Amino acid sequence: MPKFSIISFVLVLLIGNVPAQAETWQPSSGREQVPIWPGAVPDAISAPKAESVAPRDGHGGWLQVSDVSQPTMTVYPPKGRNTEAAVVVFPGGGFKVLAMDLEGTEICDWLTSRGIACVLLKYRVPNGNHHWDEQCQCHITPKVPRALQDAQRTIRLVRSKAQELHINPGKIGVIGFSAGGYLVAQTSNMVAPTYQSVDAIDKLSSRPDFAIALYPGHLCRAGGKFDPGIRVTSQAPPTFLLQAWDDPVDPICNSILYARALDQAGVPAELHLFAKGGHAFGLRDKEHPVSSWPSLVENWLKDIGML
Repeated sequence: MPKFSIISFVLVLLIGNVPAQAETWQPSSGREQVPIWPGAVPDAISAPKAESVAPRDGHGGWLQVSDVSQPTMTVYPPKGRNTEAAVVVFPGGGFKVLAMDLEGTEICDWLTSRGIACVLLKYRVPNGNHHWDEQCQCHITPKVPRALQDAQRTIRLVRSKAQELHINPGKIGVIGFSAGGYLVAQTSNMVAPTYQSVDAIDKLSSRPDFAIALYPGHLCRAGGKFDPGIRVTSQAPPTFLLQAWDDPVDPICNSILYARALDQAGVPAELHLFAKGGHAFGLRDKEHPVSSWPSLVENWLKDIGML
């Protein structure tokens, strides 16, 4: 047999053994994502597209998860000492996709290294909640806030598993990025259930005990007005906000207006604005002072008695 034929045969065998790309997002080995709903997902859209995972350029490359119709959560226990605090993570993506590594697993790696249990939520997108519509070039809010339903359910579910997860049920917070930051504002202020109760877990509170929003979006509306769909009250939890002035996607008015609304409601808030950082920097910006945000969050959590 000619040499080139043997080489070709070997290449075919090797290529045939390359694992196909996962059709759905999967956590790292040793971690299990579990459904947040015990049965049928409430208000499910008809004929949903199949979930897909694809790499995206920018920010050093990140995984884009699209067409999520089956929401799940993945628990990452703390490493080393246990502070008994837990944080539910809402990745960003404009309510169209989810940045599951850039604003998900990488955030959990940081939190667990600080002794904080991390719960990564894969919430429903698209058509999941308030989002920007390219066709009409406008913000739209579907009648059914599916992403908010998933967020509320997850907070309740984590609270119900406090003993199992070795956490304090009074130390459950949320952190969100971009669109996930909007979910932070929603869960902080919209505590009435947005779905029909499915079990005893839904009797528990979905209000987070503390909230962290990085470069949140959708809060600042036309004319520089705060989103009228969110009514900030004194029941909102202590909140940490951070954004960059040069953010090309979500302007700083999102954080400023929310901080002002919290202040008017008598809710303690801490706001940090950095000159540079852009949007969706997560933990990857190593060139600007905005990279210090994790230590700022940790100091704030100590200050409010959560660590």
